[in-house]
Amino acid sequence: MSKTLIFGHKNPDTDTITSALVYADLKTKLGAEVEAVRLGDVNGETQYALDHFNVEAPRLVEKVAPEADTVILVDHNERQQSAVDIEDVRVLEVIDHHRIANFETADPLYYRAEPVGCTATILNKMYKEKGVEVTKEMAGLMLSAIISDSLLFKSPTCTDEDVAAAKELADIAGVDPQVYGLEMLKAGANMSTKTVAELVTLDAKEFSMGTAKVEVAQINVVDLNDVFGRQAEVEAAMETLIKQKGLDLFLLVVTDILENDSTALALGSKAGEVEKAFNVKLENNRALLKGVVSRKKQIVPVLTESIK
Repeated sequence: MSKTLIFGHKNPDTDTITSALVYADLKTKLGAEVEAVRLGDVNGETQYALDHFNVEAPRLVEKVAPEADTVILVDHNERQQSAVDIEDVRVLEVIDHHRIANFETADPLYYRAEPVGCTATILNKMYKEKGVEVTKEMAGLMLSAIISDSLLFKSPTCTDEDVAAAKELADIAGVDPQVYGLEMLKAGANMSTKTVAELVTLDAKEFSMGTAKVEVAQINVVDLNDVFGRQAEVEAAMETLIKQKGLDLFLLVVTDILENDSTALALGSKAGEVEKAFNVKLENNRALLKGVVSRKKQIVPVLTESIK
């Protein structure tokens, strides 16, 4: 099997889906035999971007080993966030912007991780380094990823490099990043039609924090009642996942994209760590996290330090 599969993390977001497509485009133009695939469903925000730039979503796969001996990871590196059979394939490359944890390989590899807000920002650099022209479609996908990960440049994870890349890509894609970005975010923020199961798994990632097993799910909304109007059902779904996965903590972070705050819903034996980490009091299992919008920078590091 000579083909190499490129994919991002489970419960894929816009950066994961688009980075797989974009890197597959670049690798193909450099002569590699690769295919972008995905490990989960495409969310509303991502579908808006794909439709706007007329690009098909990657193919869904359950396992990767039956199809390829080699893979490339984008937008993640932690094993528990990757394909279920990731141990059965050789990882050739990683292109990522997250912390490095629970990751090792038997063979040397190309590993590129930069402290920027989005994987697409790194990929944009790689097109330039390789002297490959960025098409309107690929520029649009990379722009969409940066907007998504930076919450339209408002997240503390957003760097000057992300802003510069977005401006450059918006020019190529032929869109106004503010106008297009707000419409894209709104397309993904309507949770009223989502099932409870979708709410708690839509963008969920599992982390090892000390000896604790923690799942942090995050969803963007324009109306908090889309989620908390069904809190009892949401909590029941979270409790089911806690039992199924043996989690010590399930933290659901509901981010208001208009107010740039989040409300946390915490369940599990380590729920008290949320109070300690963020200096808040859980009432009805909920607490307002003022000014918190980034799982990567404002939630996971703070919670990890507290639990350790």
